[in-house]
Amino acid sequence: MAHYPHPIIAREGWLHIAIAFAIAFSVNIYAGWNWAIPFWIIACFVLQFFRDPPREVPTDRNAILAPADGRIVAVEKTLDPYLEREALKISVFMNVFNVHSNRSPVDGEVRNKWYFPGKFLNADLPKASLENERNALWITADNGADVTCVQVAGLIAKRIICHASSGDHLERGQRFGFIRFGSRVDVYLPLDTKINVNIGDKVSATVTVLAEFR
Repeated sequence: MAHYPHPIIAREGWLHIAIAFAIAFSVNIYAGWNWAIPFWIIACFVLQFFRDPPREVPTDRNAILAPADGRIVAVEKTLDPYLEREALKISVFMNVFNVHSNRSPVDGEVRNKWYFPGKFLNADLPKASLENERNALWITADNGADVTCVQVAGLIAKRIICHASSGDHLERGQRFGFIRFGSRVDVYLPLDTKINVNIGDKVSATVTVLAEFR
């Protein structure tokens, strides 16, 4: 499914990629290949960071999909601070080599959206969920269940991008945002949800089924 025209490279990276390659090319022309090598390496890193490959969406309607590529760093019962309820929380940590496009874990309507300025602690730390810069979406799934999906900035992440707004209807696997340069995504789910992942598991956005509605 393609909701905007970039099946390989995220639109959030086009300008950064163009600048990185322009600098590398300019140094190559005016200073020579040896001086340009570090700039070409940086340009290639920027290119791979903004890759955004298409993903196949699982057909199970009860499936709750991974909102990001990365590693599971938290699976726990805790307080959802946005909806003020007890919930099951699953956290996905993205390093700089993961795809950073964020995708909706469920089919549902965005009921509310909150942005909080904050710190830029290592996103692998538990306290990053409540202290770092973050953007939260309250999504009411088509089956009526409430899901909170939170983009959390990391140590070197300086920009959270969220294209979704209150009233939007998101489809599972639909791209809704991007976080630049290392971060995490937290998902808060109803207590009766069946969890399919464990801490340390590697997951892929849309492809991996994090959990299932009962």
